[in-house]
Amino acid sequence: MLMRTDPFRDFDRLAEQVFGTAGRPAGMRMDAYRTGHDVIVHFDLPGIDPETVELDIERNVLSVRAERRSPAPKDAEVIAAERPTGTFTRQLFLGDTLDTERIDASYDSGVLTLRIPIAEQAKPRRIQIAGGPRKQLDA
Repeated sequence: MLMRTDPFRDFDRLAEQVFGTAGRPAGMRMDAYRTGHDVIVHFDLPGIDPETVELDIERNVLSVRAERRSPAPKDAEVIAAERPTGTFTRQLFLGDTLDTERIDASYDSGVLTLRIPIAEQAKPRRIQIAGGPRKQLDA
């Protein structure tokens, strides 16, 4: 049988409940970088059922919401519960240079990955200079 032997973990858990995120949505860790013509964002969501992940975008604000439920049945006697459960949320403010109509999302090995393309009008482009004789403006 598994036994709890560290009284400090119980104290840490109690402190988190009193001062931390108890009763509120918890945040999720992320990495973001630009590569080529895309911005890639990775969110750590270990143990999350992909069916509970919600992605919404409104006025260039991307909201990510996920839920981790306890694996223990309701009638089980919980011996240790150190893994956080509940709702996890994160909001990203996306600039106008990103194409929010073509966001691609995938979930693999506990990591949610978003690929957000750079908008065509924001990509660098070369401007051609017209040559030839100059026309005189009428005064």
